[in-house]
Amino acid sequence: MKALENNWKSKSLENLEKIKLEKTDSTNLVNRTIALWKLPLNEFTVEDLRIMIGQQMGLTYLIPLALEILKGDPFAEGDFYEGDLLQNVLNINVVYWNSNKEHKIQLNNILAVNHEGVTERSINTSIFVKYYEGSL
Repeated sequence: MKALENNWKSKSLENLEKIKLEKTDSTNLVNRTIALWKLPLNEFTVEDLRIMIGQQMGLTYLIPLALEILKGDPFAEGDFYEGDLLQNVLNINVVYWNSNKEHKIQLNNILAVNHEGVTERSINTSIFVKYYEGSL
C-alpha cells in the first residue's frame, strides 16, 4: 500500500484520487456517492463509509478508516442494521485484500475476537473467509 500523507483525512476522495466526478441525472445513490466523493474524509459518518465501501470506491483511503472504527465497535451501524459497515467491508473485492495484507490481517483479527457477535448477527463472512484462508 502506498504511504498516506499526514493530512489525508482532511482531504476528499476527489483530492486524493485526483478524479473529478460530476453530478448527473442518475439515481439517488449515484448522486450521493458523487457528493461523498467531494466530502473531506474526516467528515464521513459510518453510513457514508458503508455507502462508499459498498460501491467499492476509494478503498485505499476508506478501508483504513473503517478498520479504525471496527476495532472500537465491530458492529458499528449505518442506516440499516448493527454491523452493516462490517458486512460491506467483508464484501469488498479480493483484489483489495491481496494488495493490502496488513488490512486483511486486521480484519481477520476483528472477526476472530468478535466471532460470537458476528454469528449472532448473521453477518456473512463467506466472501472474505473464502479468499483469506491460506492466502497470507
